[in-house]
Amino acid sequence: MVVKRPQVAVAVLVPVLVMFGIGLWGIDRGGMWRDEAVTFQVARRSLPQIWQLLHSVDAVHGLYYLLMHPVLALYPGEVALRLPSLCAAAATAGLVAALGARLARPRVGLWAGLLYAVTPMAGHFAQEGRSYALVAAGVAASTLLLARAVTADAGGDGTGGGDEDQEDVPVGRLARHARVVGWCAYGGVVAVTVLLHEFAVLILLAHAATLALARMPRRVWRDWACAAGAVLLVLLPLALVSSGQAEQVAWLRPPGGGTVERLLRSFTGPTQLVLGPYLLLIALALRHPFTPPARRGELSVPTVALPLLLLPPAALIAVSRHWPLYDDRYVLYALAGAPLLAAAGAERLVLAARRVGLARREADGLMRGGLGGAPDPASDAGPGPGSGLGSDSDRGPGSGLVRGVRVPYAATLAGVLAITLAFVSQLPVLREDRDPARRPDNLAVVSAAAAQRMDPGDPVLFLPSLGRRSALAYPKGFHGTRDIALEEPAPVSGTLYGRETGPDELRHRLASLDRVWVVAEPYALKPAWYPSDPTERVKLTVVGEEFVPRAEFVRKGSILRLYVRRAPTM
Repeated sequence: MVVKRPQVAVAVLVPVLVMFGIGLWGIDRGGMWRDEAVTFQVARRSLPQIWQLLHSVDAVHGLYYLLMHPVLALYPGEVALRLPSLCAAAATAGLVAALGARLARPRVGLWAGLLYAVTPMAGHFAQEGRSYALVAAGVAASTLLLARAVTADAGGDGTGGGDEDQEDVPVGRLARHARVVGWCAYGGVVAVTVLLHEFAVLILLAHAATLALARMPRRVWRDWACAAGAVLLVLLPLALVSSGQAEQVAWLRPPGGGTVERLLRSFTGPTQLVLGPYLLLIALALRHPFTPPARRGELSVPTVALPLLLLPPAALIAVSRHWPLYDDRYVLYALAGAPLLAAAGAERLVLAARRVGLARREADGLMRGGLGGAPDPASDAGPGPGSGLGSDSDRGPGSGLVRGVRVPYAATLAGVLAITLAFVSQLPVLREDRDPARRPDNLAVVSAAAAQRMDPGDPVLFLPSLGRRSALAYPKGFHGTRDIALEEPAPVSGTLYGRETGPDELRHRLASLDRVWVVAEPYALKPAWYPSDPTERVKLTVVGEEFVPRAEFVRKGSILRLYVRRAPTM
C-alpha cells in the first residue's frame, strides 16, 4: 500500500481540531478547584520562590510549575491556566493518529485520534490546570519516536534486521546518524515526560514489552537500554527528593475491587452504548495477538498499544495494594492504547467484510459463467459496487458505491460516523463535566461568599491551614480581612499555604477577639478529627470552648462559619 502524505496529514489534523474544540467548550468554568489553585498560586511566584518551595513540597510537579510560570506571567487567568493542558490534549490526539497511521494506515490513525478526542476522560483532563495532559502528550510522542527509532535502527526498512549477526554489518554514516538522532530524541522526550510526573517512568516498562512482543534484535535492545538508562539517571534526583515528600500522597488508599472497572470505563467510555462495541473492537484487534509479525522486528498496533494500555496501570495498581500510590489521573497516558486497539479492530472488521464481499462476487461470476452468461466485469476489477467500504488499496483511492453513486473512502466515513454517534451518546457526560460542581470544590464560590459576608477588618481563621487556598487563589474576596493565625505568607515562607504562628501566640491573639470567621474543611469540624500540629489543636480547642457558632455558609469542600464569644456565665 502506498501511503500519501496528504492522507496522513488529514488523519492527524482532524483529531487535533476535534480535541481542541471539545476541550475549548466550557473551559472557563468560573472557578478553580484545590489542585488547580495550587498551580495558579505557585506558578505566579518568582523563580527563586518556586525553587525554595520545591525543597520542601511538590517537587514532583516542579518542572510543570516552571513551565507554567511564563504562561501565567502573561495573563494570570483560569483560561490561561488550562490552555497548556488543552493544547497538550489536542497534540496527544494528533500523536495517537500519527501512531495509527504509521503502524497501520491513515484511516486507522484517523479513527484512533478521533476516538481519543471524544473520550470523556481526555476531555476532562484537557480542562485541568495540572500536568497530566502534558504527560499524556509526552508519552504519546515518545511512543511515536520509539517506532521511528526502531525503523532507523533497522536501516529504514521497517524491520529489525533479521538475525543478530546483522548487528556487525557496517552501516553508512547517514544510517548511523539517523540511529543516534532517533534514540536521543526518544530518550530526551521520555526524560522530560518523567520529570513532569515521575510515575510516567512506567512507560519504559510498556516500551520494553513492545520490543519483546515484536522480537526486536539485540542491537535495538542495546540502543533502547542506553536511552532508558539515561532517563533513569535523569529521574534519580527527583525520585530521591520526592521520596522525602511522601506525605503528599498520604490521602491515597489501596485500590478496591471496582478500580479496574472504573478505569476501563474511563478509557473506553462510561456509557454502555459505547463500552460494548469498544470492547468488541479491541477483542478483534487482539485476535491471535502473539502471532509473530510478517517480518521479525516489525511493530504493529497490538504490539505497541496493548502494553501501553495494560502495563502502567497494572503495575501501579499492584504496587498500590501495599503502598498506596494509584489514582486514575496518574495513568491518563495509558488511555492512548485503547483507541489504537479499537481502531485496529475496526480495520480488521472492514477487511473481513471486504473478503466476504469479494468471495460472494466471485461465486456470482462463476455461477453466471457456468450458466452461459458473460462474466461480470466488476468482478474482475476488484471489489464490486456494493462494497461501500472505501478500500484505499484495491481500487485507486478507495472508492465505494452507495446506491449507484461513487463515494470515496466509504469505510473511512462509516468509521467517522460511528465515532460521531459515540460522541453524541456521551454528550451528557461531557456536559456534566463542565459543571464546576463535578470537581471536589470550587474556591471561587468560597471567595465570593466571604466577600458577601465579611467586613474589612474581620478576623479569619483557616482550619486547617490549607483552607487558606481559597484566599490565595481568589484574594479579592478576603480583601481587608485579618488572617489571625498567619505568621509568614506562603511565597516568602517557601510553603504552599504559609507559615502560622505558634500555639501560645495564637491563644493570645484569639483572646482579644469577640468574633471570628472560620473557613474550614468539612472534616476539620468533625469530632473525630485530631490534628498532630499543636497550632491546629489550639484552633479547635479555643474556638470550641470560648466561642459559639452564629452563622454558617456550606459549600461542597468548604464551610464558612461565624463564631462569637460565649456570654460570661454568672
